[in-house]
Amino acid sequence: MRLFLPQTQLEEWALEDKADVRDGVLQVTGEEGVYPVTPAVHVLQLVTGEDTHGLVTKVKTEEQLKTLGAEQMADSVLLGDTAYEVVPGYVAEVPEAPSDEPEAARPDSETDLLAAFLLNKMG
Repeated sequence: MRLFLPQTQLEEWALEDKADVRDGVLQVTGEEGVYPVTPAVHVLQLVTGEDTHGLVTKVKTEEQLKTLGAEQMADSVLLGDTAYEVVPGYVAEVPEAPSDEPEAARPDSETDLLAAFLLNKMG
């Protein structure tokens, strides 16, 4: 499962000694495993131009942005004459935990999945 983790959240975790990103992996304090991460952005909104690439509300890795010809600058991405507001962070690869819950009771959005993961690991 792939989850987007905002840079600000990761910084908070690092300050609280809960987790840290080093050498392309997320290490959760007290956990043996590590989770591979890739630099990415969550595209929040269009600032100028037209969203011809359909990026608003999407998460894109640095490599995907580069392939599109986009350029990231802090909390902005420029693609030609189009500018987007973004949240920098990482895409983490986390395993799906086996569940005995009925299908209807399982989280169905990425936000729900991230919240469940974080509550379990960081709680």
